[in-house]
Amino acid sequence: MDRRNFLKTATVAAAGSVATAGAQSTPSSAATRRPESPNMIYRELGRTGERVSAIGMGGYHIGKQQDPDESIRLLRAAIDRGITFMDNCWDYNGGISEVRMGQALRDGYRQKVFLMTKIDGRDKNTAARQIEQSLGRLQTDVIDLLQFHEVIRLDDPDVIFAQGGAIEAVQEAKQAGKIRHIGFTGHKDPSVHLRMFETADQHGFHFDTVQMPINVMDAHFRSFLNGVAPVAQEKGTAILAMKTFGDPYILQSRTVTPMEALHFGLNSPATVVITGIDSPAILDQAFQAVESFRPLDRQQVAAILAKTKEAAMTGKFELFKTSSHYDGTIKNPSWLGYTNG
Repeated sequence: MDRRNFLKTATVAAAGSVATAGAQSTPSSAATRRPESPNMIYRELGRTGERVSAIGMGGYHIGKQQDPDESIRLLRAAIDRGITFMDNCWDYNGGISEVRMGQALRDGYRQKVFLMTKIDGRDKNTAARQIEQSLGRLQTDVIDLLQFHEVIRLDDPDVIFAQGGAIEAVQEAKQAGKIRHIGFTGHKDPSVHLRMFETADQHGFHFDTVQMPINVMDAHFRSFLNGVAPVAQEKGTAILAMKTFGDPYILQSRTVTPMEALHFGLNSPATVVITGIDSPAILDQAFQAVESFRPLDRQQVAAILAKTKEAAMTGKFELFKTSSHYDGTIKNPSWLGYTNG
């Protein structure tokens, strides 16, 4: 089954109809102080004034469980143990990931987390509609961070920042208090990320965050870590790391262990390593990585990269860069707001 295939339409329709009237409110301060655990690392999120957990709860994976209650228990266990950064997206599992996260964040849990989701819409109207749907599904009156999802085409920056583009809807939502911070994501090629930054500069716009693949193989092939991270750091844009395990092809290469992969991400310039957690065992693994993490010196980083170099050179274990397997908006152009791709 494709990674972002929609689930049953009846369930999705119900998910999208959750009313914001009963939304869970959050403190209005941008520097909201959340409970912190001694078993988690916390870091400043760029220039936002926010402090978040170094491990982020990947949103796609919490929509995979057959039993919704299992997803909710897993989310709450993660929060109870100290994970405060929640990742999600309007299109994950046809909206089910947002619905389940919204259900998990009831009963006071919303105030304990920094909530991020993403939208696919490229025009103003589509983006605005998706923002409202996400607010409803997540049962919240404000999203802490909204990101433009799958910026993977060279013209995506132009479309987003064009007159009548998605940036207008996002800025209006921020002015209305529905969004606190704005970022963008992508997994295809560093050149697209750099164009997004350049286009934002041309419009006098500053991104609070940027999400990109950062893993033990990235340095050897179309490297975001080498090509994009320095630019983000120079601009004061917080870096969010994803594709730590290549879902799960990097581990299947048998070049590194899960601990090495997670430690590499935690050692990178990223504020948060967003990782898929779909079971209590994988949640335990994430905390084990945090508790055992010590900053890596140059020799240790070089040793890890040396082990992965041969396998990484052609990108065959980073399929998100070299195939359309993870390109949900390529397969579903209507998510963007138009039908010609």
